[in-house]
Amino acid sequence: MFRKQLLYLTSDALCAYDWDHGVLGPGQSFPASAAGLDGFAAWLEDPQQQRLGVPAYLLTDLIEEDFQHQLVPHVRGKAGRALLERRRQQLHRDTPYRGSAMLGRESTGRHDDQVLFFALTNPTLLQPWTEALEHLRVPVAGIYSTSLLSIALVKKLSIAHEHLLLVTQQSGGLRQSYYEKGQLRFSRQTATIALDGVAVNIALETEKTRQFLTSTRMLARGDLLNTVILAPAAQIAKLELLCDNGVEVAYHFIDMQLAGARVGLRQTPALADALLLTLLGKHPPASHYPPGALARYYHFQRARKTLYGASALIGASAALWCVINLLGGIADGASTQRLAQETASYQERYRSVMSTQPPAPAKTQNMKVAVTLGQMIASQAPEPGRLLGMLSAALEQAPQIQLGQLHWNAGPPPARTSGSQQAPPQTEGGRPLGSSLAGIPVAPPQALRLEADVAMPNNDYRAALAAITAFAQTLARQPGMQVTLEETPLDLRPSVALSGKSAAPAPDSQARFTLLLEWQP
Repeated sequence: MFRKQLLYLTSDALCAYDWDHGVLGPGQSFPASAAGLDGFAAWLEDPQQQRLGVPAYLLTDLIEEDFQHQLVPHVRGKAGRALLERRRQQLHRDTPYRGSAMLGRESTGRHDDQVLFFALTNPTLLQPWTEALEHLRVPVAGIYSTSLLSIALVKKLSIAHEHLLLVTQQSGGLRQSYYEKGQLRFSRQTATIALDGVAVNIALETEKTRQFLTSTRMLARGDLLNTVILAPAAQIAKLELLCDNGVEVAYHFIDMQLAGARVGLRQTPALADALLLTLLGKHPPASHYPPGALARYYHFQRARKTLYGASALIGASAALWCVINLLGGIADGASTQRLAQETASYQERYRSVMSTQPPAPAKTQNMKVAVTLGQMIASQAPEPGRLLGMLSAALEQAPQIQLGQLHWNAGPPPARTSGSQQAPPQTEGGRPLGSSLAGIPVAPPQALRLEADVAMPNNDYRAALAAITAFAQTLARQPGMQVTLEETPLDLRPSVALSGKSAAPAPDSQARFTLLLEWQP
């Protein structure tokens, strides 16, 4: 954010500053009166400056600011936050402007947390100004305290004293802030008694602060309180005459010009206000005091800018994607054209080479078809090997059966003629059988007619028929196999005369039967 509005509030007035691109503009003061509020509203509504949409940072420098150091049980998470909130409400019930900061933990006992509780005890001093900001819908980023913000000033000035009292002259008066090992423990504001522009009551107020710190045991007796005073170079010589070092107090002076250079100010400030405002403008921390509903327009503004940023990012991404696709399409078109040219060149070379070759006996396509047909016939052409293997396995399980004759045929079984001869293969209109018998496109069925003899001890036809039936069932269990018993040793049908064949009338004779096997691979 390049533009900000920095508002410096004291008990008597509010001074407004414009912050633009890292430069603090001249301030305009408005007294705490009805006329001052009207002037402040007019300053915000200035059409040339367009300040209503610029975020505002309210920095308070009030005497009604309380600091209390307490020990709190060490509790983490949601329960710890609730405990701190209850303690803040107990200590400062009458103001919504309250907060806390963790200082550390006790080294003994339960190791409780050391917490600094602070609050603006007189919220009525802020109410007229916050109502004006609320009425004009100015986005308020946060409410800050000069005491808490001076922690960043101590770091910028590289002041490293275990017990430090920072004394600054500000618009609200003389501010004294006590730091222990770099952490704020206490701060107070007093009126400035000036003589020829020099605060002649610095030494007196410093002694009062030291006595208070000793009485509250924040400063042990005998500890040296290093008091650092920020003042213009012209006043340092006079202040040195007023401030005498003692056993428990040591005074140090820092020129405002040096402090301004450390902070980044181009001009030497007369008061510490400009130092704190510059720190706030450059690196604003999280709000010291909760702004509450006063910050909703700031949150709306941030959400709106986030949405605008996301929309711009999406639009830029879409534009980049379109450009990448366009460049890719151009590159693909060039590649396609190059490949087409290469293809035409290769085809021309192929035609040129083929024109010098003798004529081929067959075209390439015909050769491919012939190879495909050959592979198909080799894999699917009918052959009796697998069918004979099934028959051999069944014969091994039926030792009483002896094979006599076999008649294998590819395709449907031929009609059976008289005697043991088969009918010749059938044709259609005098033409040979179709290509399906060669295994094109699928393997054709196979038929196997076998004549066999079954052993018949003591002319036991019943045992012979049982052996034939078991032999036929063994073959029928093969996948795709259909078994038909065409001729049995003895025809037992009641409608015909008893008949059958046997090799001889001996006690242990053999009977002949015929089976038809139809197998679909």
